[in-house]
Amino acid sequence: MTYEKFAYLYDELMKDVPYDKWVDLLMEKTEKYAVNGRHLLDLACGTGELSIRLARAGFSVSGVDLSADMLTVAQAKAAENRLAIGFYQQNMAEVTGFDEVDIAGIFCDSLNYLETKQDVKDTFRSVNSQLKKGGLFLFDVHSIYKVTKIFMNETFAVDDEKISYIWNCFPGDVPNSVEHDLTFFVLDELSGKYDRFQEYHKQRTFPIYEYEGWLQEAGFDVLEILADFEDDEPDEQSERIFFIARKK
Repeated sequence: MTYEKFAYLYDELMKDVPYDKWVDLLMEKTEKYAVNGRHLLDLACGTGELSIRLARAGFSVSGVDLSADMLTVAQAKAAENRLAIGFYQQNMAEVTGFDEVDIAGIFCDSLNYLETKQDVKDTFRSVNSQLKKGGLFLFDVHSIYKVTKIFMNETFAVDDEKISYIWNCFPGDVPNSVEHDLTFFVLDELSGKYDRFQEYHKQRTFPIYEYEGWLQEAGFDVLEILADFEDDEPDEQSERIFFIARKK
């Protein structure tokens, strides 16, 4: 999917997202599982917020995203921060061209934008093909609880001077999926008027045991399954599920 105008507002809208927690988790797990190399593939990297943080933490980062607009923002930010990060426009289900990376990550529930089981399976296989033997793969997804109990049929709104939005959530056409209808009002500082535009996004999740099985089928050992940035196993009300796997 492409994000169009949303790409240029993304960082402002996501400014409260705890990106540093993803960095801390990744640092902890790479040390725990004795990953020696530092080449990291940041899939669905978006505007590069995590890529930049990971580069500052000492990783050699390659960022991949399907959205050209997101990558334009990411490249500008990396240049501004004087960081040598390569950004590439690819589908994460068909990622190719990387020379045996040490770590791969799909963060910030980006995997939930894949609409079919086959898309997820293909992504796991493509990630496996780019990792060196023993390489680490980390990703997180929305839990079924979050999709069906927190998002479903809810409306969220933010009224801010520069950017306001109304975010409506509806059931998707397939199990454990949600459709997001977002209407933005963005202040044009030159005219003093607000521009209105809409974005429509779909997300889908699957049971934990299915993700685990697909990882194993793709050639991974599943090392840990955690919840909500804690070293605890998921329970029925966990909202974000983390998987840590290693290429066999």
